[in-house]
Amino acid sequence: MAKNSKKVQKNTEKGNNFKRLADNRYAKFQYTINETIEAGIELLGTEVKSIRNGKANLRDGYCSFRDGEILLLNVHISPHTNVGSFFNHDPLRNRKLLLHKKEIIKLKFNTEKKGMTIIPLSLYLKGSWIKVTIGVGKGKKLHDKRQYEKERSINKEINSALKR
Repeated sequence: MAKNSKKVQKNTEKGNNFKRLADNRYAKFQYTINETIEAGIELLGTEVKSIRNGKANLRDGYCSFRDGEILLLNVHISPHTNVGSFFNHDPLRNRKLLLHKKEIIKLKFNTEKKGMTIIPLSLYLKGSWIKVTIGVGKGKKLHDKRQYEKERSINKEINSALKR
């Protein structure tokens, strides 16, 4: 019995292990995020190695629907350095997101509203799997960005005054 309980502990520790590999900070400034979903991502072996080395860029990425699937577009994953060009991948290729059919339908319904889009927010390890967090958001206007910066500076001043 003691051996089984140790195995269960190891599996739960492995499942709760998160390591952030790439982050899209720019998205939170450009969009108001209404909903986030965790999705798997279909990758090649050289892409996995590059992502684990931290060579992924989510800044210009977005998601699109094709044939009942969601594709991650315009996410740059640098080619792996220790592999020949024949075995390497295209840095900007379209990657399929792994979601349940109900989640895909829900996302499609949410993005049919005016101005809504799906953007990748972060790329991380969950155990040994690479996952991506996608968000459904609406683009901010210039006055919204100014208001956000103003609120942020006011909160910063309040916090510094409270610390004194």
